[in-house]
Amino acid sequence: MNAMSETTLRSFKLLIVPGGNSITIGRSLTGTATANIHNAIVSGGVHYLGICAGGFFGGESIYNGLNLTNGVWFNVYADAGLGIGPEAVEISTPSSGKMDQYWADGPQFTGWGSIVGKYPDGTPAVVEGKSGVGWVILVGFHPEAPASWHYGMTFTTSAAVDNAYAGTLIEAALNGTWLPHY
Repeated sequence: MNAMSETTLRSFKLLIVPGGNSITIGRSLTGTATANIHNAIVSGGVHYLGICAGGFFGGESIYNGLNLTNGVWFNVYADAGLGIGPEAVEISTPSSGKMDQYWADGPQFTGWGSIVGKYPDGTPAVVEGKSGVGWVILVGFHPEAPASWHYGMTFTTSAAVDNAYAGTLIEAALNGTWLPHY
């Protein structure tokens, strides 16, 4: 990414930034690379899907974040005091109802975008909206998680159901289409 120009980035339709560590992601990119990505989305119309760490990275951050959210910074979902670390968290959406999703210290998105999915306490778990001319979807959990990630946890929905939701998110991000929201 550090070697890609804004022009090259604009040739793509969708950038997906997955989970991991948003601080490491931001620190691994040069300021020029982050500016090129930001500009390709905001001015060039590239779409962005940020999953977990990618959701943090899409917001404002002192760690070289993209700031696709007009200066809004995101905190970790507090999980109602249940602890941190990988676990099944119930997500509600207007279209899919409730489903358990794999969560691993992901963000909540208070203050930006239209709310597509909520955590049990009502804070935003999935948001969408425009950033300049680009389309952005931010997700605080891992709908792409395979069944093997569910080991030792209790899920009321299958990995196949969760993965189908990941497909819905990817398709909406790719095409820049609105998902049902609250």
